[in-house]
Amino acid sequence: MPYDEALERFDPVLGLETHVELGTASKMFCGCPTEFGAAPNTQVCPVCLALPGSLPVANAEAIESTIRIGLALNCSIAEWCRFARKNYFYPDMPKNYQISQYDEPLCTDGYLDVVVDGRTVRIEIERVHLEEDTGKSTHVGGATGRIHGADYSIVDYNRAGIPLVEIVTKPIAGTDAMAPEVARAYATELREVMRSLGVSDVRMEEGSMRCDVNVSLMPRGSAEWGTRTETKNVNSLRSVERAVRGEIERQAAILADGGRIIQETRHFHEDTGRTTSGRSKEEAQDYRYFPEPDLLPIAPDRDWVASLKAALPELPSVRRARLKQEWGVSDLDMEAMHNADAIDLVEATVAAGAPAADARKWWMGELARRANEAGTALAELPITPGDVARVTELVASGALNDKLARQVLEGVLAGEGTPDDVVEKRGLQIVNDEGELSAIIDKVLADNSDAADKVRSGKVAAVGALVGGVMKASRGKADAARARELILEKLGVS
Repeated sequence: MPYDEALERFDPVLGLETHVELGTASKMFCGCPTEFGAAPNTQVCPVCLALPGSLPVANAEAIESTIRIGLALNCSIAEWCRFARKNYFYPDMPKNYQISQYDEPLCTDGYLDVVVDGRTVRIEIERVHLEEDTGKSTHVGGATGRIHGADYSIVDYNRAGIPLVEIVTKPIAGTDAMAPEVARAYATELREVMRSLGVSDVRMEEGSMRCDVNVSLMPRGSAEWGTRTETKNVNSLRSVERAVRGEIERQAAILADGGRIIQETRHFHEDTGRTTSGRSKEEAQDYRYFPEPDLLPIAPDRDWVASLKAALPELPSVRRARLKQEWGVSDLDMEAMHNADAIDLVEATVAAGAPAADARKWWMGELARRANEAGTALAELPITPGDVARVTELVASGALNDKLARQVLEGVLAGEGTPDDVVEKRGLQIVNDEGELSAIIDKVLADNSDAADKVRSGKVAAVGALVGGVMKASRGKADAARARELILEKLGVS
């Protein structure tokens, strides 16, 4: 069903479960390294492989990082909690159970505010708990990369046991047509919080942050929530938004046709923006939780928690408010930079010497356009904030105009060197020599006598065509303002 029609008939309710791999040097319950990309099954030991007689020991840094996350999300920190065993079979779980937290999470009842189209939406956090990640199964053969239809599967246990924080929201209602954008804004803000805390690299493409997206619909005017689906392991911000939108359209079509929504997990497909069925969750699954007998309970000291809270860095929302004031930009401008993931780049460009307005202009204008054309993120463009600051400096000094500056940026992006290298190699300096500029103007006046006569007769607006001619003849290298002055002087117009 078309999205607008779906929203006329149904009201969406969201829920987001976000998994974040912590950036600790070792795993959650053993000393194995956690570097991404190592050869399969080389970062394992008897503990994370669950060999007989091995015993886990909790990673203190992971516990501290989880408490810091909870504090940043305005959560209450438990005075006493413990780990539990979650029993289920998966090939990528060496133990056939996962050490997690069940009814006694480390952090509870928090919130995170996000801004969408100028509206602040408070996302309530139900819990933040600590567990261990699973290994990775790769299904070989078949058309989908899923286990169904595959010829065989291989398992890499390097990831098994890496500290994993799960952040679970309470149901998010009342977002109406903004639901997909709210989901994306929440995931974006959460990622920035993790970065500011320094607890994870949150590289979604590497799986160190991934979202499970829950969506249900209820008819307009109804007070009863619909049946939800859970789209698993969505691994980009754009895909979070698309998964919500796609599920709203899919569920609305089924409900409008008299069908019913099945409670199940679903898989998101990047190529189509649609989801397909995974496994049914209509029947309650008994994970047979029980307290982990090999680990001591966690009882964070209140003074220690207070010291962690006092040492929290400036959080993203506070930083944006400060930069908004320092840079003198509007709420919408700051939101646009935030959505484009450009704030760090603009700030670094300002730190390199550029005026804030110029830094924002180039990153949000020409460079954002080029990133969009290339289908890449701004930060992945092969240009540094220092390069952009140098371009703004050349423009301010009169060595370049905006047209030439765009050519310089093009050259830097093409790998032709620094801005100064590109200026020299392409010969892009503005024509500042009065004699050379005067000669160009004389030729333009001779070739455009009609326009020159109009200016002489008092129609000063006609000088624009002559300035354009000078810019064309100089291949954009003339100083337009100085060219205008000289043209009027030569035509005897004050």
